[in-house]
Amino acid sequence: MKVLLIEDEKTLAESISLYLGQEGYICEVANGFIIGDEKVQVADYDCVLLDITLPGGNGLDILNNLKKKKPGAAVIIISAKNSLDDKVKGLDLGADDYITKPFHLSELNARLKSVIRRRSFGGGNEIIFNEIKVSPADAVVTVKEKSISLTRKEYDLLLYFLANTNRVVTKESIAEHLWGEEMDGIDSLDFIYSHIKNLRKKIMEKGGDDYIQTVYGMGYKFAKK
Repeated sequence: MKVLLIEDEKTLAESISLYLGQEGYICEVANGFIIGDEKVQVADYDCVLLDITLPGGNGLDILNNLKKKKPGAAVIIISAKNSLDDKVKGLDLGADDYITKPFHLSELNARLKSVIRRRSFGGGNEIIFNEIKVSPADAVVTVKEKSISLTRKEYDLLLYFLANTNRVVTKESIAEHLWGEEMDGIDSLDFIYSHIKNLRKKIMEKGGDDYIQTVYGMGYKFAKK
């Protein structure tokens, strides 16, 4: 899962980024209004963590710009202000949640998981696609009630497919989702095929069907045949 943190407090940004990285997220950081506004316009994220008070502008303007272009984007506002007016305005603009500093990182993680689950999978505690069942709370995947062991990248790849069922996703979008800004130094995307091959094999070994379809010249689609 890919998250953008727009936060100008360097120590806090580093703490959140490190923690989320340990929890399996790809966390990109923008430390000001201009770079934050640019990133939300050109890239897609599972959730944006947005501070209100930023160098160069107000985070609520980023939220407003984002929602005009991508109304389905998930956003959690992070702010030192415990102001009802800010909270109401942010929620009115389309934010999914609001957390006030200081906060425990575990609470932020819980809210982040909840927002992503609600936005991408209808809010259920489990994600079910035919015989495949995923429990995001503990990252457990079963196929026909049999546990399946996935690497972190395979797990993230499966969630990405499940969030985009019946849609064609390109190799580029998969790489960006799984590696974020790190993909800039990657010369070839052929390694994605290895992850897809391994994921497909593990699902089928447990008796699952092969739902990963290759769309030649375009990418892949996760769908019933």
